[in-house]
Amino acid sequence: MWDALKARKTIRNFLPTEVSNETIAELLEKAARAPSGGNLQPWRVYVINGDSMTRFREHVASQREAETAEYAVYPPNLKEPYRSSRFKVGEDMYALLGIPREDKAARFAHLARNFEFFGAPAAIFCFVDKIMGPPQWSDLGMFLQSFMLLAQEAGLDTCPQEAWAARPDTVKSFVDAPEELMLFCGVAIGAANPDAPVNTLVSDREPLDVWATFV
Repeated sequence: MWDALKARKTIRNFLPTEVSNETIAELLEKAARAPSGGNLQPWRVYVINGDSMTRFREHVASQREAETAEYAVYPPNLKEPYRSSRFKVGEDMYALLGIPREDKAARFAHLARNFEFFGAPAAIFCFVDKIMGPPQWSDLGMFLQSFMLLAQEAGLDTCPQEAWAARPDTVKSFVDAPEELMLFCGVAIGAANPDAPVNTLVSDREPLDVWATFV
């Protein structure tokens, strides 16, 4: 497990190599063994792959209406050390992409690639019922981590994308999700492009004494 945890990272440039629905189904079934308070298993998942991925990208490109985000991905007015951590990983990523800070158009263009799954051939959308609270969101996080580590062990790469929370109407109208579900995120699935510099990004981690207290 440590090998998978150490190797897993967010991939932002994928090869078109196909991933079978059977493989994704097996990973989802295994990930569902993740801890779940009261065994609620609050995750609801929709898989986009193959022909449905082609149709979904066309669907996304056709949507022009402004949408209300499902939730705020980051709290307003981030304090330290959180603000600096977020700023640094962004600057490290754009440095690898060769996009200077003043080139806003290029930065927005790269961000827009979120909504193409960075070229991944397959993806999942993860929803949670709107009646659920923070404990169930925690369960959802454990499920997603389990899925991504299992994918890594199976030789697949992933990119968890909360950016999709900004496009809930686009996603829901395509997958036909019921109104009671809230879109939490998408996860791109595939093989990392080994020639893409952005895929060499390894985000920093705060030292143990910043966030752990031994009492």
